[in-house]
Amino acid sequence: MQSDKTCLLVEQYLGYLTTIKGRSNNTILEYRTDILSFFKFVSESRGECYTDFRYAGLDFIKAITLSDMYNYISYCQNSLNSSAGTRARKIVSIRQFWKYLKTKVHLIDNNIAEEMETPKLPKRIPKYLTLEESVRLLIEAKASSARDNCMITIFLNCALRLSELAALSIDQVNSDVLSVVGKGNKERKIFITPAVKQALAEWLSIRRSMRVNSNALFISRNHQRITTRAIQNVVKRHVAAAGLRSEDISAHKLRHTAATLMYKYGHVDIRSLQQILGHESIATTEIYTHIDEAQLQAAVNANPLAMMFS
Repeated sequence: MQSDKTCLLVEQYLGYLTTIKGRSNNTILEYRTDILSFFKFVSESRGECYTDFRYAGLDFIKAITLSDMYNYISYCQNSLNSSAGTRARKIVSIRQFWKYLKTKVHLIDNNIAEEMETPKLPKRIPKYLTLEESVRLLIEAKASSARDNCMITIFLNCALRLSELAALSIDQVNSDVLSVVGKGNKERKIFITPAVKQALAEWLSIRRSMRVNSNALFISRNHQRITTRAIQNVVKRHVAAAGLRSEDISAHKLRHTAATLMYKYGHVDIRSLQQILGHESIATTEIYTHIDEAQLQAAVNANPLAMMFS
């Protein structure tokens, strides 16, 4: 499979995504996994036996057909039981790699992958905590530890992503704003609420007294920057301790909760919410602006004819 100077094309492409496009480590890992698993499927379907698909040369790639691509997606659905969202992500991974080969490094003349259609994704309202449940969680966390309380307070007030909270450093915090580095290495400012200010003050008074060789805002018991997995465990533990449905509520659901509460009670317009959440597309933000049944009922009853003949 290692046929010419084009070997390691996948790794070169991933390097382009990292250095030029500024993609996150998680995104790079997903692209690598998707593309290499696709190559593995193609080679096995042809009765070939390769072990390191990083060395997929240009001859191997040029021999891949659109049918190979659709057969792979069908395999993911029928044999791997991949969800529509997972299949859509794999299609995007393949499509973007072929686009790179054609438009960026000019190694192929025809991008057959651009004809691939993504499956229609079901529109579901993600789970989130109500205002009452959010208060219960905050009360429980505050009674536990200053660090955990600070993390959960930031989630529920600032709507950070899990990776963004884990990556926070002390110098990204000042009296008024958090400087958050989000997807695509893009920085945004989020204003700090009084609740966050208090939680940060309590935690930082403890954090600064520790002798730690790290600028991380949140650290583990081993005095290292806390991992995303550890934060997830913290959230699960406090959600359960608050008597809430721990199997449904994750760190990401707390981000969704914050966005939902801002939109529902703060009358935040969708463009402002988009900036707070760090979304490139307004369409992504619209997921967070679902309307609950009470709002729908109020909207119907607001009709001036609603009380006619009652």
